[in-house]
Amino acid sequence: MSETDKPLVNRVANSALKTLNLEHDYPSATLFDFDIKEYLFQELLLKEKDFRASLKEHDWSSYDGGVLLIYCSSDAIIPVWAYMLVSTYAKKFNADPFHGNKQQYLENHYKTLIDSRDYASYEGERVVIKGCSDKDVPDAAYTYLSAALQPHAQSIMYGEPCSTVPIFKRPRKI
Repeated sequence: MSETDKPLVNRVANSALKTLNLEHDYPSATLFDFDIKEYLFQELLLKEKDFRASLKEHDWSSYDGGVLLIYCSSDAIIPVWAYMLVSTYAKKFNADPFHGNKQQYLENHYKTLIDSRDYASYEGERVVIKGCSDKDVPDAAYTYLSAALQPHAQSIMYGEPCSTVPIFKRPRKI
């Protein structure tokens, strides 16, 4: 049998690699921005009376069932009670308030998720953490996951199973 007559074998599919895809854990809730900057006098100063009046007039129903990302994108000093006040309005309309922007929310989401899982099933395994996500999985999530896997996995790689970058390899016991 010549080289060209041999059947094609998908070595990647037949390998013992375990692939983890962080994209599968992307939050399903709708994320809504609430930038306090929009409610400041000249984007610098929070006037309590005006702020409270604006919050009362705001249409909170549009955030129903989503996550409300509460932050201030200007360099203004915002009192803690302002964030608290926004969250009370959001909760009335079934929105889940989060203090921070989208990047901070996603990092917190992945950190909480990764910390809550048991990685013992990856003991001695060769693991690929899939890259090239279609969703904006934060870089920090990959860092958290590789740290969580390191005590268990034999090796950790990043990328696609057909083209990986080695990240960690457990030394052989002699």
